[in-house]
Amino acid sequence: MSVNTYQVRVRYAETDQMGIVYYANYLVWFELGRVELLRSLGLAYSQLETEHECILPVVEASCRYRAPARYDDEILIETRPSLLRNSVIKFAYRILRKAPDGEEHKLLAEGETVHVVCDDQLNRKPLPGHYAEALRLMMSDSQVS
Repeated sequence: MSVNTYQVRVRYAETDQMGIVYYANYLVWFELGRVELLRSLGLAYSQLETEHECILPVVEASCRYRAPARYDDEILIETRPSLLRNSVIKFAYRILRKAPDGEEHKLLAEGETVHVVCDDQLNRKPLPGHYAEALRLMMSDSQVS
C-alpha cells in the first residue's frame, strides 16, 4: 500500500454561494486524509497525542486547484507520506471526483502539508518509532511500485 484513499461526499455546508466547495475545505480534507492514513496503518492520531505526548503542527501547506468540487460530489482523498526526516513529516494529497465504474476519476486538487513533531511546549521531538517505521514502510512501498 503506497497511497491511502478515503471517500467522502461533499456536504452543502462546504460550498459557497456559487455551489462550489470553498477553497479552505480542501485543507480540512487533507487533515481527514492524514488521520485516515494513520488509522489504516493501525495507528491513531489521538494516541500520538495522549500516549506519546506528540503533536504535529502544520508548518507549511500548499494546494493547487485543478477543477471545482460541488455539492453532493463523491470525492476521493488520496494521501501518502512523501518525506520523513528526523522530526519533519511531509504528506502529499490528491483530491479526485469519483467517476462511475470504468471511467477515470477527475483530479480536483493536489497539495502537500509539512509537519514538525513537537511536544506540548512546541519543542521538537522524534516521532515514536512504530509510527516512523509504518510511514517509512509505506514510503518504500510507493518507491517499489
